[in-house]
Amino acid sequence: MSNRRRTVVAVAFGGRSVEHDVSIVTGHQIMRAFPNDRYEVVPIYISREGKWFTGAPLQELDAFADENTLARDGVVPCVLSPDTRHHGLILNPLAGRFQMSQIKRLDVVFPALHGSHGEDGSLQGLLELADVPYVGVATLGSALTNDKIMTKQVLRQAGIPVLEDCGFSRESWLNDPDAILEEIRERFGFPLFIKPATLGSSIGIGRADSESMLQSSIDIAANFDRRILVEPAVVNGIEINCAVLGIGASYQASTLEQPVSWDAFLSYEDKYLRGEEGMKSAERLIPAPIDEALARRIQQFSIDAFRAVDGRGIARLDFLVRPDSDEIYLNEINTMPGSLAFYLWREDGMSAAQLVEQLVQYARDAHAEKRRNIYDYRTNLVAVASQRGIKGSKRK
Repeated sequence: MSNRRRTVVAVAFGGRSVEHDVSIVTGHQIMRAFPNDRYEVVPIYISREGKWFTGAPLQELDAFADENTLARDGVVPCVLSPDTRHHGLILNPLAGRFQMSQIKRLDVVFPALHGSHGEDGSLQGLLELADVPYVGVATLGSALTNDKIMTKQVLRQAGIPVLEDCGFSRESWLNDPDAILEEIRERFGFPLFIKPATLGSSIGIGRADSESMLQSSIDIAANFDRRILVEPAVVNGIEINCAVLGIGASYQASTLEQPVSWDAFLSYEDKYLRGEEGMKSAERLIPAPIDEALARRIQQFSIDAFRAVDGRGIARLDFLVRPDSDEIYLNEINTMPGSLAFYLWREDGMSAAQLVEQLVQYARDAHAEKRRNIYDYRTNLVAVASQRGIKGSKRK
């Protein structure tokens, strides 16, 4: 038997986001994928209020079926320390007289959080401060791809086809809705899609076939985000999805899928509530029944788009396609796809265990690359400033 130490991987899930429940499912799918003989999996559950917890009971999905999850024996509060000396979690950070705080060192953190405060660069920034390797896109790319309006601007610069759009703030909508409605009328016809700028899982998204529906959908979206996106619908189009895996200059695109929706678009219910295990149980056609040349174009667009946002690790890219005319529009980049798109990589011969292990290796590679940077640059500036005074240091 090998005495090699198991790699300690913390999987963070839950979070202060409307996609909290989806994240719990994704987190447990990821934890189940790691081989026990080579990895020690540490669950990190972040509550809806933003409180952090860890402990073995959190690895059981049925523990979240009631409100007593956090009262179970073995569940303890924790925080991720930004201090590089700790390199991991502080357990019982507010320990009293009869308790003791402990340090749980982590080799890698695997964020499985969707949307706000997890997929938007927030957690990634904390992990950068802590100097802990982490899976997935870095802070800049996470923040960028989480914002649909900003993502489109970058993709246009990179030559990736995207739909025209009208983006505006909640404040602008509340102050002068007539001006925004007039701009939308002048630029687009119906039907339209209305989206919060930074959410996923189809939450807050509406389709409008009339001006009254448009106003109502904007009002709903404005409850979920301070910025709203309106874009024309692709009539007679289909959705085609492609996953991308890689780091640096090396990327690979997966087999394509065509999700099958019961509605005008793939709703939250279609994605997560019509099956038993999240996105991987949704109705889909794999491989997507489209022309081979069209499929290759979509795969290349996927790689080019992931590279344009400085992607690393994994992402799923969702396209809107008119097969009769070969029109392609990149609709969204998901840097933490539901189920990690396990079902797509399986079609290419990669198991769930192989996928999560590859992602952990990418995390370590990215961390090693970061450590090539110089961060300690010492000068006598402070000594000079203390002698001259702060204002004096600017004088000639």
